[in-house]
Amino acid sequence: MTIRIRPDHQKWLEEQVAAGRFSSIDDAVAFAVADLMTTGDDDLAWAKPYVDEARSDVAHGKTVSLDDALADIDTHLAALKC
Repeated sequence: MTIRIRPDHQKWLEEQVAAGRFSSIDDAVAFAVADLMTTGDDDLAWAKPYVDEARSDVAHGKTVSLDDALADIDTHLAALKC
């Protein structure tokens, strides 16, 4: 089988092999295909409990303003930069 990819994709793959992340471009492509195969089958059923919990929180008024949420994210990001 012959597969043609864009030059920028080939360059990225070559960089990944050079960095030691994969032993060959074939291995990198096989990894990517395997990853796509598993995500393609994901029905997201695992997320339902989280969505249900979030909906319940909103229904009970347990919400945070956007400004407060962004401030919290900024605080966490600042802590990671230390």
